[in-house]
Parts: sequence; structure tokens; C-alpha cells
Amino acid sequence: MKKKMLLLNTTVLLGLGGVLSTPAYASTIQDMESQKSQIQKKRQDVQSNIKAASDELTRLQAEQDQMKAQLERLTLAEEENNKKAQKTEADIKETSKQVAQLEKEIKLLQEKLEKRNDILKDRARSMQESGGNVEYLQVLLGSSSFGDFVDRALAVSTIVDADRGILTETKNMQDELKTKQADVKSKLASLEDMKAELDEMTVQLAAQKKQKDALAKELKDKEAKNEELKASLQSKDSSLANEQSTLEQNIKDQKAAEEAAEQAAKEAAKKAAEQAQKAAAAPAEKTDSSSAKAEAPKASSNDVAPTSAPAPKASNVVTVGNRWIGNSAYVFGGGRSQSDINHGLFDCSSFVHWAYSQVGVNLGSLGSVSTETLKHAGTQVSSSQMQPGDLVFFDTYKKDGHVGIYVGGGKFIGAQSSTGVAIANMSSGYWKQKFNGRVVRI
Repeated sequence: MKKKMLLLNTTVLLGLGGVLSTPAYASTIQDMESQKSQIQKKRQDVQSNIKAASDELTRLQAEQDQMKAQLERLTLAEEENNKKAQKTEADIKETSKQVAQLEKEIKLLQEKLEKRNDILKDRARSMQESGGNVEYLQVLLGSSSFGDFVDRALAVSTIVDADRGILTETKNMQDELKTKQADVKSKLASLEDMKAELDEMTVQLAAQKKQKDALAKELKDKEAKNEELKASLQSKDSSLANEQSTLEQNIKDQKAAEEAAEQAAKEAAKKAAEQAQKAAAAPAEKTDSSSAKAEAPKASSNDVAPTSAPAPKASNVVTVGNRWIGNSAYVFGGGRSQSDINHGLFDCSSFVHWAYSQVGVNLGSLGSVSTETLKHAGTQVSSSQMQPGDLVFFDTYKKDGHVGIYVGGGKFIGAQSSTGVAIANMSSGYWKQKFNGRVVRI
């Protein structure tokens, strides 16, 4: 009996030893674990790089979107300013025609007046020769000019009706001449202002075009960089996928081999044990296995309620326009419709009107706002008493041709023709030269 038990124990131990002492599998498992650890670390590094690249792509995309929007604004501004330039050119041509026509009419009037002058002189001489009205002759001789003669002659009560009719008609012609001359001067002044505005507009259009081209080049460069990053990201992602696939396949194959070896060893041990049991004629012991279940902890989450924005204050007028910096373009006469405002298209006065409207201050009708209306919108104060929120005026293409909002520190915010809405320095350089000292407190 003891001999049989010894044989049984020896057989079982030999079978288990086949499972526990296979050096090839032990070595392969250690290699696999080491390889797995290395690939996992590499994967973490790659995933970190992918996240960084993704963040950079997101940032670049946001920049591109912003630049594209600005290019669209500049394109709209260029179109509107070109329309304004064409209209101004047409107005100049039309005004020039009117001036030329007025000059012709003035010349004809002057010729008529000269003839009337000769007629009156002849009549006065004739009257003198025939011993006529001395008072009439004194009027002619005492006048300092022909215009003075007409005014004085009409006051003489003894002038014959025929002469009075000529004088009255001559007086009317003189008045018409003065009116036309004043009209010519007014139109010429308007023409000069339009020409100055057109010249300024041409300069700003060139500056806007230059800015647009620079932004287009910058956008193109950033897009190339974006594509390069995307290609690099895709390459890394492909490499990571291949390594991960290889690792998973290797682990799968190794597990399959290990399970097969273990199963074969178990079957061999079982067969050996059965043979030993038969030899010993002893009952086999059965073992039970049990399993435990673990509950996963429940996760909880907290919600954060959004906060509402504070109500605008009048003091915020110096900063409310910051949202348009880098997101706007200058358009002559722009900013007077909701569409323009939505696209960030302003001129100097419409931007000031918009900024004050955002803090609850109405500066009059948006459609008619101008530097002329704004300089009368509040109280004139000395430039030495200037404080943030005051309106400051500049002589550009005409007196008070530009307006902005003083923000302090010698700077103001406004819709500048070359940059759109921006903060500019008025304590030195161009704007210092153009500042005319007018300050209006709203």
C-alpha cells in the first residue's frame, strides 16, 4: 500500500513539475512584460505629443478663422470705400461742370453790366449837355464805383421813369451776380473738401490693401504650417496604431501559446494522476472553487451654474470698444446700419456713437451722426482738464475731421482709417500733430 502511495505522489509531482519548470515560457513572458512596459511608455509619449499637436491645431484654426473674418471685413471695406471714391469723383466732375457754367453766366452778366454802365453814362452826359437834372449828375460824379452809382441813383427821386427802369434792372443783375459768385465760392470750397477727402481716401485704400495683402500672406504661411502639423500628427497616429496593433497581436499570440502549454501540461498531469489512482485504487479528491464579486464605486458629478454679465456702466465707454480691436475695418460713412455694425465696419463718428450707446448714452440719430454733430453733443472743456471718456478731435483732411474717445495716458480709442478700431497715441507722432485741442465731455 505504501509503495502505491509513493508511486502516486511521484507521478503527480512529475506532472506538476512539467508546468512549473518550463524555462522557455518564463523567459518569453518576462520579455513580453518588458516590451509591453516600453510600448506603453512610448504610447504615453506619443499620446502626449498628439495632444500637444491637437491643441496647436485648434489654436491655429482659431487664428485662421479670425484672420479670415478680418480679410472679409477688409474686402467689404475696400468695396465700400471704392464706391465712395467713385461717387466722390463723379461729384467732383459734376461740381466742376456747374462751376464752369456759373463762370460763363457771370461773364455774360458782367458784359451786360458794362453795357448798362455805358448807357447810363451816355444818358448822364446827354442830360448834362441839355441842362438836365443836376442832382442826377452829382450822383454819377460822387459815386465811388458803378455799384455805388446804381444804389445812389435809385435813391434820387427826380430820375425819369426810363432811367429808373434801367437802374432797377441793373440792380437786379448785380444782386444776381453776387448770388452766383457766392454760389461759385461755396461750390469751389465744397469741391476742395471733396478733393481732400478723396486724396485721404486714396491713401487709406492703399494702406488697407497693403494690410489685406500682409494678412493674406500670413494666413497662407499659417495654413502651410497647419498642414505640416496635420501631416506630422497623422504620421505619429499611424505609427502609434501600428505599434499598438503589433503589441496586441503579440500579447494575444503569447497568451494563446501559454494557455495551450498550460492546458497540455494540465492534461498530462491529469492523465498521470489518473494512472496513479488506478494503480493505487484510491478515490480522487475533488476541489471546489469560488469566486468573489466586487462592486465598482459610484461616480458623482457637480454642475456649475453660469454667471450673468454685469450691467454696462458709463465709465466702461473707454473699454467697451476693445472687442473690435483686430476685428474691424474703416469705411467712410460706415457703421450706420446694423449690417455694418455686425461686420465691424465703422468710421470714426459712428464708432463713438456705437460705444456710447453700449453704455446707455444716446448721441442722437445714428444715420446723421458726424464729427460736426459730436463736437456739439456735450460740454467743451480745456485739453488740460481732459479725462477718460472725453471726445477728442483732430484736424485731418478738414478741421475736426476725426474724433475718438480719450482712454487716459495720452491715448485714445477710435476707428482709424488705416487700422480699423484701435488705440492710438496722441501724445507723440502723427496724432499729436493732428490734435486741435478740442475736447468735448459727454
